[in-house]
Amino acid sequence: MSTLAIITARGGSKRIPRKNIKEFCGKPIIAYSIEAAIGSGIFDEVMVSTDDEEISKIALSYGAKVPFLRSQEQSGDYATTSDVLLEVLDEYEKIGQSFDIGCCIYPTAPFITSDKLKEAGIKFKESDADSLIPVVPFSYPPQRCFVIRENMLSFKYPEYLNTRSQDLEKEYHDAGQFYFFRTKNFKESGNLLLGKVLPMVIDEMEVQDIDNLTDWQIAELKYKLMIDKTRI
Repeated sequence: MSTLAIITARGGSKRIPRKNIKEFCGKPIIAYSIEAAIGSGIFDEVMVSTDDEEISKIALSYGAKVPFLRSQEQSGDYATTSDVLLEVLDEYEKIGQSFDIGCCIYPTAPFITSDKLKEAGIKFKESDADSLIPVVPFSYPPQRCFVIRENMLSFKYPEYLNTRSQDLEKEYHDAGQFYFFRTKNFKESGNLLLGKVLPMVIDEMEVQDIDNLTDWQIAELKYKLMIDKTRI
């Protein structure tokens, strides 16, 4: 089955300027996603979808392809990941190329490794799932959360007030790193989360949302810990 890696990296970023190519532990953060995808050896093509010439040049220098630039319509603040992926698949079809499986990879996910992508890709191809998504367990049971109402704390789910944490069902959230999907199903649904979704559980020490500079610093610390751990 032909497989395409799509790294989504637009130029605009409000909270962290030039976020997708900002230096992270010694090199542009997008380089980690590109190198992991190429190093996995499971993709027929690794491409970057961007509207930005500088991002395009950096992507090419690390071995990715940029066969076309992203349209202005899909480069704004309200363009969804699904919109971008559908445009990429459509543009490839225009030049006579199609793929059975796609993998959306975020450009600010330095915890992605070639081994993780390879493991996920094999697991997905051997399944009958429509998509595969890395997830991470919540560090504290959401069922025991508080809400503030009229300036006072109260349990959002009082039915779990006396339930032991270990007796509550484990809950997970999107790790925000990559998504494998079958292109035919995705083009029909337009959504990566519909149908049969296969999970890949990731350790929370290898997951970090990067929305501000504090997040960035925490991510660098976690990354260094991850690298040190692999050297032991």
